[in-house]
Amino acid sequence: MRHLTLALAATLALLAPAARADTALVAGGCFWCVESDFESVTGVGDVVSGFTGGTTADPEYRRSGDHVEAVSIPFDASTVSYRQLMDLFFRSIDPLDAGGQFCDRGREYTTAIWVDGPGQRADAEAAKAAAEAELGRSVVTPILDAGTFYPVDAYHQDYYKSDDRLGITSVGVAITKAAAYKRYRRGCGRDARVREIWGDDAPFLDHSG
Repeated sequence: MRHLTLALAATLALLAPAARADTALVAGGCFWCVESDFESVTGVGDVVSGFTGGTTADPEYRRSGDHVEAVSIPFDASTVSYRQLMDLFFRSIDPLDAGGQFCDRGREYTTAIWVDGPGQRADAEAAKAAAEAELGRSVVTPILDAGTFYPVDAYHQDYYKSDDRLGITSVGVAITKAAAYKRYRRGCGRDARVREIWGDDAPFLDHSG
């Protein structure tokens, strides 16, 4: 009987739908920067950069149409909650800027949160309200229903930590992607502006390079 019970349990396990990993989907300007920030969070897995929020078919880097640069953040909810990620997210961006983020301007670089279901929406709305209360100003970051997410090509994944060397760029010659990323982030003024807005509550300034 015990062997039959174990066999039945194994069969049911195979037939049961696979559990879907918890995922947060956000846009905070340059997806390299958001990927870098959230991969430093305990409980977060391999963050994927990409595009969402638009209608253009098969968006690509520099040809993203009406999509927004975004990241998909897989996380272990037993280690870090969705609400905690949302609180970190708001404090890693300029949530007062509707025209882009830092030196990157236009729709492609605007901020947003895309939610999957009422639970995520409630947590995102609560985090937004907390950010507004802390700043004493209205936050412009919209909270939207999630749609299709399109990962960007492999060249732009994990850009911030890649040792691949570049040719001639606006930030240097024959330097690694990681070095170029640090120079870009500093030159774009991301961390300076986040520090100006959030002060000691900004969570990612120490590791940003």
